[in-house]
Amino acid sequence: MMQLLRHIHGKDKASGFMQQFENHLASEEGDIVTRSIVTCKNGEARKAPPPPPMLGKTSKKEVTTFKKVQTPGKDAVSNMVVLSVVFFLLMEIGSGTPVSVLRPFLLAGAAGYQAVWGVAHALHTPLMSVTNAISGMTIVGGILLYGNPNAHDEQAKVMAGVSTGVSAINIVGGFIVTQRMLNLFKRKEDTDYSAVMFVPGLILIGYAIVSSDVLSANPAPNMEMLDVNNTICSCLCIFAIVCLASQKSANVGAKFGMVGVICACVNTLIVLPTDKLQSLAVYIAVGSTLGLLIGSRVDPLKLPQTVAAFHSLVGLAAMATSIAAYYDASEKQGATVKNISALAGNYIGGVTLTGSLIAFGKLNGNLGSKPLNLPGKNFINLLGLFAFIGLSAYLMNNGNSQNGDTGRNCMLAVAAIACLMGYHLVASVGGGDMPVCITVLNSYSGWALAAEGFNLEQPMLACVGSIIGFSGAILTKIMCDAMNRDIMNVIFGGINSAPPAKKDGGEEPKEHRETKVPAVAALLTDAKKVCIVPGYGMAQARAQNPVGALCQTLRDAGKVCDFVIHPVAGRMPGQMNVLLAEAGVPYDYVKEMDEVNNEMDSYDVCIVMGANDITNSAAQEVEGCAIWGMPVIHVWHCKKTIFCKRSMAGGYADLENPVFFKETTDMLLGDGLKTADLLLAEVKSMLADNV
Repeated sequence: MMQLLRHIHGKDKASGFMQQFENHLASEEGDIVTRSIVTCKNGEARKAPPPPPMLGKTSKKEVTTFKKVQTPGKDAVSNMVVLSVVFFLLMEIGSGTPVSVLRPFLLAGAAGYQAVWGVAHALHTPLMSVTNAISGMTIVGGILLYGNPNAHDEQAKVMAGVSTGVSAINIVGGFIVTQRMLNLFKRKEDTDYSAVMFVPGLILIGYAIVSSDVLSANPAPNMEMLDVNNTICSCLCIFAIVCLASQKSANVGAKFGMVGVICACVNTLIVLPTDKLQSLAVYIAVGSTLGLLIGSRVDPLKLPQTVAAFHSLVGLAAMATSIAAYYDASEKQGATVKNISALAGNYIGGVTLTGSLIAFGKLNGNLGSKPLNLPGKNFINLLGLFAFIGLSAYLMNNGNSQNGDTGRNCMLAVAAIACLMGYHLVASVGGGDMPVCITVLNSYSGWALAAEGFNLEQPMLACVGSIIGFSGAILTKIMCDAMNRDIMNVIFGGINSAPPAKKDGGEEPKEHRETKVPAVAALLTDAKKVCIVPGYGMAQARAQNPVGALCQTLRDAGKVCDFVIHPVAGRMPGQMNVLLAEAGVPYDYVKEMDEVNNEMDSYDVCIVMGANDITNSAAQEVEGCAIWGMPVIHVWHCKKTIFCKRSMAGGYADLENPVFFKETTDMLLGDGLKTADLLLAEVKSMLADNV
């Protein structure tokens, strides 16, 4: 009866009831429901209208389902062009680069490329965190420049010290965050003995110190043995990524990364004179302390913005090291590998620095999520690129002019342009694409480190930078596929903005159905198979603990209850997995979207907790919308779907979700944490009554 009254009065509610009632009965075109139930008016009998011609037949609007167009010929030509360009660039790089640097760069890139594909989706967040910590290897470049006995530029020395301190923040903070995340994934029955991997690390450090002849006060340390040790450190960094293929070996991988970075730092420090070692100790101590404080205090909900902030530190360190290396160079002119790599490291570092800060601001809520759409933004991007190329060419031709001041000023100008470009590129990307943006910045930090390795002729830095660069690139590819985004569109700051979806002018107002906690609890109590789809709304409401407890309660009652995770749920890859792990949800309760998407109709009830875009059927039904073609979880195929949301508002893409209005969907509106707590209590009560 209440549904009937709501149908008649519509949005006007009680005040418009009689007016709507009279309008419905005024003509033969009036509302068929009202005309069918009113049999008498003003003492006169009313004839019921005939049934609609489509009664009993489907009248659903035909929708266009997204199907990815296969273009094998175009893909083959595209791959051919990319490989041809890559081979040409590699040959050009190799023409003036020591093979000792180029060989590990290429081999590590190939190894890293294969290793990252094997990393579990649930561990993408720890992967980004550990690669971010490893990219703190920029500390090696800072130490080398600070301790260079032939360096005479005081500005370069200060920048090298800053690079060392900033890198220390990244290393210590990054590894602490990584370990905290991995600890969350441990189940009660799991035992972790990965700490024993520090023993081989201590042996490696001890062997390096003894074999390098440092203890014998030899003025010329045995650099060959240190190079061997550095090679082992590079291998350990690769093993750190390989071990993230599963939760069982992930902790061992984190220890491999720690040992590799620590040993590399020790190898670089032990050959320095005592006075310079004491000066550097201050930078390292301050940076390590800050990293310890940041890493140990960060909230799991703020992991995405923390990783973005750490990326900015890598960019700053790479930029400072590249500028310092150029200032100390004896030849500031010419198209040498040192000059080109210094320019590349400076530019990539600057883009990473400001781009990461903008990403941090968007993820942390300090900046709006809408993209910055300046007039002629594509022209601005091209102008920035051409300005970099022009300044680089001018430096190579006139770098020695005015006692080298021309070259120095060009490097500072490149740094300024890079910072502006980083701001514009990332600000032009919408908040919904930030997960992809973070992986791109992760890749940039690796290429900046690799450029530093070429500049300083350090194979270890080139190797580790290549690993991180390819790691971020592969993650970007995975994220773009998961969101149906054009990778070039993200890299170049939303060069092609998605057009608004076309709307049907004759579309009728849509009505949704709301429900209450007791009704949902009754559904869960009667169901045999349940799935829960978490989203960023759950994270914002901090509702992961009662939601995790709800899952465990249903499982204890003998029901099947799975979490279904979308690859880009939240604000970075794998964030939902980390939050569920924090709530004590065993990782074997969690399913990936691809595992169950074709079996969603087997679930009796689906609870969507704070998720929207990743469950939006418009991705398959509304051609031309902002998420058209994006793979989503088919929650509308479940027998009953309950959306737990604060309101009917759209998600991060600001797009209406047609699933809200489907026949099998009910809306449970309200605060996420309160709703989850009430639902948990109600389910426990009903299950206890059934015993």
